[in-house]
Amino acid sequence: MTRARRTLLAAAALLVTAGPACAHSFDPALLDLREGAPGRFDVVWKSPVAARPGLGPTPEPVLPAHCHRVGDVTAPAEEPGTLTVFHVDCGAVGLRGARVTVAGIAGSHIDVLLRIRWADGDVTTGVLRSGSETITIPGVHGGLPLATVLRRYGALGVEHILSGPDHLLFLLALVLLVRGWRQLALTITAFTVAHSLTLASSAFGWITLRSPPVEASIALSILLVASEALRQRDTLARRLPALVSFLFGLVHGLGFAGALKDIGLPQRHLPLALFCFNLGVEIGQLAMVSVAFAVVHAPFARARLGVARRPALYVIGALAAYWSWQRVAAIVF
Repeated sequence: MTRARRTLLAAAALLVTAGPACAHSFDPALLDLREGAPGRFDVVWKSPVAARPGLGPTPEPVLPAHCHRVGDVTAPAEEPGTLTVFHVDCGAVGLRGARVTVAGIAGSHIDVLLRIRWADGDVTTGVLRSGSETITIPGVHGGLPLATVLRRYGALGVEHILSGPDHLLFLLALVLLVRGWRQLALTITAFTVAHSLTLASSAFGWITLRSPPVEASIALSILLVASEALRQRDTLARRLPALVSFLFGLVHGLGFAGALKDIGLPQRHLPLALFCFNLGVEIGQLAMVSVAFAVVHAPFARARLGVARRPALYVIGALAAYWSWQRVAAIVF
């Protein structure tokens, strides 16, 4: 079998298995509570992808016994089976200091993001993981302790970068584009500075963009870097990869900001939570880049990987082209 045929078969296999959610597997469940009046909450429960009908367990939120549902439960028609809206009255006791449970996530590898917007404007956030179905809401005004913010948002940053194939493929394409570790260090630094700028700007409300164009631009950035890495001549991207990574890093930062917006930020510790999330992203990013660079440039593997480099770039480019078409189509249609 020729090299070209092997490449096409590998690309076809990946395209067949890459569903709409493949580009961003960081799709946890969301339990959002908004306090309209003291003790009364509007509740939005968004089931995770893994819990959609026919695809696995169906976790359900369980509020304290003193909270009673008020009115009918509604499910928006555009997302049947995945989004539920209802209202609860927790009386004078409220939710501060209470325990909230999401039954059915134990051992399921499903994360649940909890976000509570209090009537006074404060925001409390938390994460329930498969190892613990219950979380205790802070009992005093002021939100989460600093140590909890540090640990929680750092872990979420690492998880987001490692569970986002599009960001990882962009970094891998950069590793295959550059020629040495010094150039790679400068290129990754430029990417870090750029996405940190737009992530912070979006978190503080200085930049607001719709998610679909941002996601489409991220896919296109992967396609461009992969195509530049395939070229034989000395292109601008080969001469100045740091400039390319900086420009596209601005776009990827907006993608990180979209994920952080879904998670929510504690307003009283906004700078710290933002820093920890970004630090977590950097830790995951550097771990991936270090492993990829060590493998690609290892002396014992250089000859073999030299043969596999072009097929790998073709596969990356094929996936990026598919995601680009998919995301642009979602905007247009």
